[in-house]
Amino acid sequence: MLRAFLYWVSQKRWLLFAIALGTAMYHLPYPGTLSPAGYRTLILTIIVIILLISEAVPLPAIALLIAVLQVVFAIGKPGDVASSYMSDSVFFIMGSLMLAVAIVRQGLDARLTLLILNLTGNSVTRIMWGFFIISMLLTSFMGEHTIVAMLLPMALTLVRNTSDDPAEVKDLAKLFLFAIAYGSILGSFGTPSGGARNAIMIEYLSDFGLAKMTYSRWMVFAYPVMLVQLPFAGWLLSRSIRPHQTRLDDSVRKLREQVSETGQLNPQQMLSIAFFVLIFLAWVFLSDRIGIGIVALGGVFLYLAAGLVQWQEINSRTNWGVVLLYAGVISLGLQLKNTGAAVWITDHILGLIGVFLDQFEVLRYLLVAVMTTLVVNVMSPSASVAVLGPVFMNFGGNQVLLGMETAVASAFGFMTVIGSAAGMIIASTGLVGAKDFLRVGWRLTLLANGTLLLALLFYWPLLLGSP
Repeated sequence: MLRAFLYWVSQKRWLLFAIALGTAMYHLPYPGTLSPAGYRTLILTIIVIILLISEAVPLPAIALLIAVLQVVFAIGKPGDVASSYMSDSVFFIMGSLMLAVAIVRQGLDARLTLLILNLTGNSVTRIMWGFFIISMLLTSFMGEHTIVAMLLPMALTLVRNTSDDPAEVKDLAKLFLFAIAYGSILGSFGTPSGGARNAIMIEYLSDFGLAKMTYSRWMVFAYPVMLVQLPFAGWLLSRSIRPHQTRLDDSVRKLREQVSETGQLNPQQMLSIAFFVLIFLAWVFLSDRIGIGIVALGGVFLYLAAGLVQWQEINSRTNWGVVLLYAGVISLGLQLKNTGAAVWITDHILGLIGVFLDQFEVLRYLLVAVMTTLVVNVMSPSASVAVLGPVFMNFGGNQVLLGMETAVASAFGFMTVIGSAAGMIIASTGLVGAKDFLRVGWRLTLLANGTLLLALLFYWPLLLGSP
């Protein structure tokens, strides 16, 4: 019995540490410059960060804890907390996950790979570029986990068709996998539907009364930044990993034969594509009136009504825990703002380094970019935005620019396995390791942050004057 208890303690040490730390902070004297609700929100935030990083409990359980402690700590009333868990952004996240299930259900992944090969030919470098560009463009409209899951099997088939010896195709596998993953990461900030963190920031900008960021306006801010990064990031990747194979004639031929057996596009697949185009157009032209979340749910209804997917499949394959987690972190972020905790944290940071930031505006943006990049490589992107967004938006500069910077920089999880969903998926193959992420990722991290800083200094300020 004692041995079992000690084993449980060792497994749950971070949970116990978070509880002990939170309890101690709760009973310490409160800072006079922060309201009791604000201080308790700060305690809750620290507990959540510890649990997110350590993964001491399942991530959806953290969302439940956020709701419970908001009420127990008297941060918010039960009805207000409940309503903060359901917003248009949460509808959007939920709808996007459902749409991904419906689209993958149509089996378009093989046809997508055939399209890539028709464009690239048999050259290894050109195939890498094909995976990289297609991943980036598609992930800007759909979640990165969906696109990586679609392309990964085809890339692995190409590798296996090349050789059965893992050592022979080690670098080839790394090149293709990183092309898919890093293309997906860079594409994920291009539109609101590219990642849940984008929807979280849109919710903050709206609820804080700063800006109404529609789907199309987000694209005006972010898509040019993404496109500028594309050629440089692809070139850096091709220089970082150099397999000895230069052409894959036999491998491509075998894969073409395999994909060709699926025949022509059937009516269900064509209707699925047409529905997605319709949903995208609705996001662009209607989201400012009815919300991006309502558009996403309307799209799910179309797929269900047309019989392109069954509810049982959506219900079983949608990660409801992810939806709950995003709802929880959005709620926590709103409390950081509403209770004044975010401003209190910012004031203390600015009290230490504010004199330097006032003299050199670029340092303000540089600090936000670096801190966000570091945090996102040890914590999920959406959680990073939820926690850092309310803090950095009060960092003394333009709040819209700082909010957009935080959201975009939260996509730069290149250096660790846990920095992105795409990274975790390719790492699960066992063909890439932590050292590979660091060796390749630091180059793209510098490029991505440099491009973002240029946008902040020269491009984004021009957009603030337009409606």
